[in-house]
Amino acid sequence: MARYYDVHPENPQPRVIGQVADLIRSGGLVAYPTDSCYALGTRLGNQDGLDRIRQIRHLDDRHHFTLVCHDFAQLGQFVQISNSVFRLVKASTPGSYTFILPATREVPRRMLHPKKRTVGVRVPRHTVTQALLAELAEPLVSSTLVLPGDEEPMTQGWEIKERLDHQLDAVLDAGDCGKEPTTVIDLSGPEPEILRRGAGDVSRFE
Repeated sequence: MARYYDVHPENPQPRVIGQVADLIRSGGLVAYPTDSCYALGTRLGNQDGLDRIRQIRHLDDRHHFTLVCHDFAQLGQFVQISNSVFRLVKASTPGSYTFILPATREVPRRMLHPKKRTVGVRVPRHTVTQALLAELAEPLVSSTLVLPGDEEPMTQGWEIKERLDHQLDAVLDAGDCGKEPTTVIDLSGPEPEILRRGAGDVSRFE
């Protein structure tokens, strides 16, 4: 049964954030809010957590998981960024973007796209997410919380708790954070490729 934490969206209680971070460190899988929908998150290197996300969302091995990072500096530890890409990514973080980039050796092989050796990365703007990432001091491996058969992501913490109670370890509820997922930009090739138009403005990538 998942633990349920109701947290203030602008002033999250440090005690609650600490408890959720401890759960993640001990191998837990949590649902948490971002600036673009709720997401499923687990610790980097937690193979069981990755498998549980795949099971919940019915994902195959070509799915790009996302490393949700606290800031641009942390993001740079996990992906290779050329000078031209650097400016694009820096200008768009924090924000509602996921960037597909070549991974460094810091990223477990099981997380990578099997052919491209790429991974998704993002730096969210949401206060609660930022507090959790700061407490963890490491990225969260994440995937948008869209269940099989649903057309839109889940937006209510109580509903997530109700539907996924026995598949999660915790739900961190900060209220409705919208239905529009991140804009996904593939920056691993010679030109930016817009893979999904979402909450982030695409004009600088066109």
